[in-house]
Amino acid sequence: MRVSLLHRLDRHDRNLFLRWSLGAEGSRIHRQAWIAITAMGSAAVTIAAVILPLVLEPWPRAVTVRAALALVISHLVIQVAKRLVGRERPSASLPGRSVIANPDRFSFPSGHSASSLALALAYATAFPALTLPLVCLGLLVGWSRVMLGVHYPGDVLAGQCIAALTVLGLVI
Repeated sequence: MRVSLLHRLDRHDRNLFLRWSLGAEGSRIHRQAWIAITAMGSAAVTIAAVILPLVLEPWPRAVTVRAALALVISHLVIQVAKRLVGRERPSASLPGRSVIANPDRFSFPSGHSASSLALALAYATAFPALTLPLVCLGLLVGWSRVMLGVHYPGDVLAGQCIAALTVLGLVI
């Protein structure tokens, strides 16, 4: 019987997850470092990254509006996609791999990955000299979700693609 492309991708995604996630093998300091990185994609941090610049003077409001739109639009797309796809998190089928608590039961696509990269790209369009560190940080937050065992690599990639497409739609 022929295995569908979707099943092959899923199997490959799960194998990569098993190879890359920390699980119980990671040292405490290693886990804490990845937890600190993943926190940069949390709702509190990403919302603060939009609100705080509004109180800074002088600060170009158009930049903040673009960042806020990127965050809101990508979040809405992520939430709709999560409910349409309904992919369970790795911890549902691979207990013991998750280092942190799951924020919800849906895995695909990754909201942390989308929000962190959406903000990174939105601010990078306004401040090109900061593109490399901003994008690296946004990508690193996504990677942390795999390392901590709460997302498959494909979830992260999908979230990052949604972020990139959202920002691209806002700048063209």
